[in-house]
Amino acid sequence: MNDDITEQITEFLSAALRRRIEPDDDYFDQGFADSLFALELVTFVENRFGLTIEVEDLDLDNFRTANRITEVVRRKAGAPGRGVAHAEGS
Repeated sequence: MNDDITEQITEFLSAALRRRIEPDDDYFDQGFADSLFALELVTFVENRFGLTIEVEDLDLDNFRTANRITEVVRRKAGAPGRGVAHAEGS
């Protein structure tokens, strides 16, 4: 399941940033993304995986790489009453 989540995230990032993004690429540090893109990224994660990103999750370090976003998704999906909608086969 992790690989599928990471793949969906890297596909989104690559399309949105118009360059191939690898799971450990820090697109903010590389100058490919800014704070406005961070909002778009949070919206994508919430919609794609059926999660709510809370204020305490909004640390930029949680969204610097596809692998870190995958960790957030897994953690949020493990919370009671949460699921990972659209995570498989989307």
